[in-house]
Amino acid sequence: MSDDQSDDQSDDPKRTLSGHDLEALLLADWRILFSSLHARFETGDFATGLRLVDGIGAAADELDHHPDIDLTYPSVTVRLTSHDVGGVTSRDVELARRISDLAGSLGAKADPGSVSVVELGLDTWGHEEIKPFWAALLGYEPSDTYEQELNDASGTRPTIWFQETDRHETPRQRWHLDIRVPPEVAEQRVRDAIGAGGTLVSDERAPTFWVLADPQGNQACVTTWLGRSHTA
Repeated sequence: MSDDQSDDQSDDPKRTLSGHDLEALLLADWRILFSSLHARFETGDFATGLRLVDGIGAAADELDHHPDIDLTYPSVTVRLTSHDVGGVTSRDVELARRISDLAGSLGAKADPGSVSVVELGLDTWGHEEIKPFWAALLGYEPSDTYEQELNDASGTRPTIWFQETDRHETPRQRWHLDIRVPPEVAEQRVRDAIGAGGTLVSDERAPTFWVLADPQGNQACVTTWLGRSHTA
């Protein structure tokens, strides 16, 4: 393939770009993690962060392509993906370059080595049996790409990954989840999880927390700010 052909394909707004494609495009401030571009810009103070977010918003509206942004003191974290094709495209690249230019003009420094994505893995001998429970408990959705994955639609909470293992009588649970929700939705969340195949292990500390288990015995808690705090 000639260089011209490669450039033409990179400009196709519907074509997803690989890590190799993105390296060739020299996006020094950005890293691809799974199906998104990630960048973090150290702003030094909150006011600069606000100005950067305001500039990103204007650029996003101009391009009609909108990122996910986290503004904290003293940094701005940005995630870019093309949801319609499930990956990074030239649309993301164009906006990424605009954002880098904006950050540079404000004196915000990119810190690409600090970006990361957290996933939570759960050992299971049959993800089909327990996936509905965890989707209901956490308010997650099945992944469009991977059968053994659940995603948070907002993109703010970790992905759940079901790792195949051998069948065993006593659950060898490697992690425990607490899901903190507003008090007015807690009981419905408990009912939804039970309706999806879960069991109620204990409600003696409700409404502080309810202990639930999926069909294979893996436990999780639905918690609220009411009552006393607890340690799982």
